[in-house]
Amino acid sequence: MNSAVPAPPPGGDQRFARFRAIEWWDQARLANARVLVVGVGALGNEVVKNLALLGVGHVALIDKDRVEQSNLSRSVLFRPADDGQPKAGCAARAARSIYPGIDVVPVVGDVLADVGLGLFRWADAVIGALDNRETRLFVNSACARLGRPWVDGGIDVFQGIVRGFAPPVTACYECTMSRVDWDLLNKRRSCSLLARRAAATGGTPTTPTVASIVGAIQAQEVVKLLHGMDGLFGKGYVFEGLAHSSYGVTYPRDPACPWHDPAPPVDPDQGLTSDSPLEQVFEHARGKLGGLDALDLSREIVEAVECPRCGQVEPVFEPAEKVPEGSLLCRSCGVEQAPRFVHSVERGSKLLGLSVRQIGLPEWDVIWARNGMDILGIEIAGDRPGGVPRECPSCQEEGAEDGVR
Repeated sequence: MNSAVPAPPPGGDQRFARFRAIEWWDQARLANARVLVVGVGALGNEVVKNLALLGVGHVALIDKDRVEQSNLSRSVLFRPADDGQPKAGCAARAARSIYPGIDVVPVVGDVLADVGLGLFRWADAVIGALDNRETRLFVNSACARLGRPWVDGGIDVFQGIVRGFAPPVTACYECTMSRVDWDLLNKRRSCSLLARRAAATGGTPTTPTVASIVGAIQAQEVVKLLHGMDGLFGKGYVFEGLAHSSYGVTYPRDPACPWHDPAPPVDPDQGLTSDSPLEQVFEHARGKLGGLDALDLSREIVEAVECPRCGQVEPVFEPAEKVPEGSLLCRSCGVEQAPRFVHSVERGSKLLGLSVRQIGLPEWDVIWARNGMDILGIEIAGDRPGGVPRECPSCQEEGAEDGVR
């Protein structure tokens, strides 16, 4: 990702002439904008298409999946030749064909496990084109911690919804969740790793018509945000295609929600990388805060799995989504193993001897240092190439197309 304004595309200044006829339109703001899109399925395709048409200058795309034949009836950016290729890479290539001046980087990976929070901090706005609560909760927490607004979209056959969240000022995604939502989520979280993985393979029935409506509104909300206009933040727009009706919703802040304190400051330390020992991160944070109780990790890490029958313990140090299939069952007796999770690393912990990478965190992450009531984010900024990277660390894998991972 390049922080410079993209070079003028073929057609020069006339490409956006009709936009400039709008009195308040500022094309330079869009050219300089940095937008992170999480999810590049049917809905994400429409979002990316619109960002390219609008001339947004810098875009990062996150998706872990590959194009399948069933995607071709719902996803405007994919072609038959893309079958089997990473969705993020194919969408990035198509976006460049729409607008050659766009600086777009595909990130092939699971946002829950493979993407550091530094990429969220890089963005001016985040767009979620997701199909499950767990990922929405993660994106919501990342945006709340880093003070980034995000626009969520959801589609289901002929229905769709767009919601804007800008905590701590407005309600956030967690504020909109009902008791039933939490019960379903907690039931899934209480499941074994095998059951979690099986549940994650489901899909949501979608149509390209509703995807185009919802994706357009999401992109439009980002345009309004970048121009300092009032938008959907703290609100929602619901579209019901069967009855051709739509209505707005206002979401109250939940007083029990944890995401409405001001976002803590973040220290981007270029001297820290994923290979730095956590002890080094700990000492750096202790010096900044004048003391330190613990380092809180950006995500839930499986420290080990243990067989409930024979007691065998196998170290893992991976997010739950990346625990190897071979570790889910005991190698000795075949019984499903129970995970041990780690969320924080305290003073004196043996885990301080591990590096950021060894404990299971992705590159360019943010670790939260806590001393009493004081919190400081430590951005592992040494993973980020000089300036704003053209290729983010999560995008590289030998042999992957378009520099994607």
